[in-house]
Amino acid sequence: MARVKAAIIGSGNIGTDLMIKMVKYPQNMDLVAVVGIDEASEGLAMARERGVATTHEGLDGLQAMPDYADIGIVFDATSAYAHKVHDAVLRADGKQVVDLTPAAIGPFTIPPVNMEAHLDQPNVNMVTCGGQATIPMVAAVSQVAKVHYAEIVASVSSRSAGPGTRANIDEFTRTTAAAIEQVGGADKGKAIIILNPAEPPMIMRDTVFTLSEGADEAAIRASVEAMVERVQAYVPGYRLKQAVQFERYGDNNKLKIPGRGEFTGLKTSIFLEVEGAGDYLPSYSGNLDIMTAAAKATGELLAEKILARRQVAA
Repeated sequence: MARVKAAIIGSGNIGTDLMIKMVKYPQNMDLVAVVGIDEASEGLAMARERGVATTHEGLDGLQAMPDYADIGIVFDATSAYAHKVHDAVLRADGKQVVDLTPAAIGPFTIPPVNMEAHLDQPNVNMVTCGGQATIPMVAAVSQVAKVHYAEIVASVSSRSAGPGTRANIDEFTRTTAAAIEQVGGADKGKAIIILNPAEPPMIMRDTVFTLSEGADEAAIRASVEAMVERVQAYVPGYRLKQAVQFERYGDNNKLKIPGRGEFTGLKTSIFLEVEGAGDYLPSYSGNLDIMTAAAKATGELLAEKILARRQVAA
């Protein structure tokens, strides 16, 4: 089977989990390099154990590797700050980039919602873990109703929030809120993240609230359930925690929204749970697992397009 060569920059938790997924469940990409900056990192050691070439010299080390010229897709699992530098270099070198940081240089990308629209983009951004989990639900409501406002609350175990996540909390809220609007279709979006120190660690839980008009409860429920199935195709541990809940507001019981006046219409509440596959990270780290699974699914679609272009050129 024809494959596209790919590399991962970042040998931390997210990069390592993505590496294991790509090696364990190969499709149309051939992972040829994992890049880090710590020679003794566990991620680089695990990559070498699986036959993947590594470098601890960052992007410079990747550019010096024999396979660099043939690499078509590069996954960046570092930080928003570092990604800005990486993107400029990789773009100049003609690499297609899948960004797992909140840098948001390329278009926001949620595989079951809008991936097909970005297959020719040099850089696609995977938003955030909370965005990957919740924006499909906002989009599901938007597909059948006019969504005036959407709010998401992502609750994750503090154990699954490493230094990168903690350093990017502000970027998380801004990036996720923007993507709720741009990808989810809400007029106004808001995002909240909660790091829960509970022991034993809790599985990722997400709550999605939308205020909408123009569709009945049955249509919204059916759209949400269909979207859940689409996400489950690449994240099997993604599921509704309970049935979709509705509250209707009319002339006699208007909902007062601070700064936005009164609302009449339908409030939809969606409760989710995301259990990780346990490939590298614990199963409670569904927040990280959904990012790596979404990135892999995105890379496969990009690789499919690259292979199709190669076939036409041949």
